[in-house]
Amino acid sequence: MANMNIDRETLRELADEGNETALDRLADLAEAAGDLGGLSGLLDEGSTRAGFLLTRRAVATGDLRELQRISDAGYGEAGNELDRLLRAPADGHRIEHPSGHCSRD
Repeated sequence: MANMNIDRETLRELADEGNETALDRLADLAEAAGDLGGLSGLLDEGSTRAGFLLTRRAVATGDLRELQRISDAGYGEAGNELDRLLRAPADGHRIEHPSGHCSRD
């Protein structure tokens, strides 16, 4: 099969018609170009791929606010990652009690 180089305009038209794969390809192109604004726009359109890519970036930089924003935009995994980072022990000495409260030892 030939390697097809599909232009952004065609992908945008297909995405606008509801093609999820085209939306995913647009997200991959935005990621490759480092276009965070484009990724954010695609997330707002409902692109789970854009949510995944933005979440991966936010986790790598420890950007808790960005994870909250991505979660609020509808990508639930960002909320899971945010919770995971917030629950991570800061110094390795956190103890969780059965009551659900934490303390330092």
